[in-house]
Amino acid sequence: MRPVGRAAVLVRLIGTRHLNARLAVDHLRLARAEGVGPVTYRRLLQRYGSPAAAIDALPELARAGGRRGAPAVPSIGRAEREIAALERIGARLLVLDQPDYPPLLALIEDAPPVMAVLGDPNALSARAVAIVGGRNASTNGKRVAEALARELAEAGFSVVSGLARGVDAAAHRGALAAGRTVAAIAGGLDHPYPPENTELQAEIAACGAVVAEAPLGTAPQARHFPRRNRIIAGLALGVIVVEAAPRSGSLITARMAQEYGRELFAVPGSPLDPRCRGSNDLIRQGAQLTETLADVLDNLPDDPLREGLSRAPLFVRGPPPGLDERPPRAVEPAERPRDMPAVRSHVLDLLGPSPTLVDDLIRGCQFSPAAVMATLLELELAGRVETLPGNRVTLVADHGQ
Repeated sequence: MRPVGRAAVLVRLIGTRHLNARLAVDHLRLARAEGVGPVTYRRLLQRYGSPAAAIDALPELARAGGRRGAPAVPSIGRAEREIAALERIGARLLVLDQPDYPPLLALIEDAPPVMAVLGDPNALSARAVAIVGGRNASTNGKRVAEALARELAEAGFSVVSGLARGVDAAAHRGALAAGRTVAAIAGGLDHPYPPENTELQAEIAACGAVVAEAPLGTAPQARHFPRRNRIIAGLALGVIVVEAAPRSGSLITARMAQEYGRELFAVPGSPLDPRCRGSNDLIRQGAQLTETLADVLDNLPDDPLREGLSRAPLFVRGPPPGLDERPPRAVEPAERPRDMPAVRSHVLDLLGPSPTLVDDLIRGCQFSPAAVMATLLELELAGRVETLPGNRVTLVADHGQ
């Protein structure tokens, strides 16, 4: 048998009908570059047309934003090794705006640029409902989650959750009977969390899919879980919350579901149980009170593509709204270099630690939207601002230069 070279392994993993090996490597390098978050990744591809061109532009953009050194970008060899390591464990890489990327998730503005999936990638594109809730859930709460998950799976839906203790694990187990469940995890695929759910993760991968945004070798940390939660909300038509305490991670998922235009459901609980206060409050705020499968099915969109969630091209070649057609050095020639420092100074003065809508920021400036958007891109790559979901930005208090 002829030996399989590294390039052949990469082509087999990514799929020649989707991306060639080098292009996949370039996408991964850009996604892992320092200062490039999901929103900035989209802006860079919209502006430069290819990940390689965007990578080449990073040093100049960061310097324009006030950074002394160039942002760190993984080497070609490192990206190739990451992809090959996925192949060795039977996983594969999914890249945003490629045919096998889950279409509902691709609709959210901060969709992961790249994800690793273990199991069947098609499971991520199935009609799905998410079930989330407390880690210290009661016996009744776990029973409700498991029953709803089983009934949803038997009705043909995939059940998405986060593999956590309590409600998440119960939901996965309920859906496993019908073989329709997806787990989104906070660490790398080789770091199941919690450890007692290692076998459960393997069972999910065998009949559904496990997806991770973090690279292999990443141990889950607290800051990873909100990122994981947006994947749960983004993959699903709706999110069911079971026994969520105030300020719990499940309420973060619920808020994201609302921001993404997904249906929100909550199972009522005893007012005497503090584990139910957050989910009961969701009902008061308008979430669908949920006790049976019918409560869910009656309120799910029949076809999200027909009901206002149609998928437009993500990376239209040319400038995104608010950006000039030319590279940064050519944006509004009269404003650079004389006026662009003034734009940067004014934008920084208007920003603070609380999130600000980009539209409000533009209205508060006397400069053109093109100049403001170009400045925000430079400042983010310099580590001075952070882009948040909902077209918001916030000032980073301490940034490295």
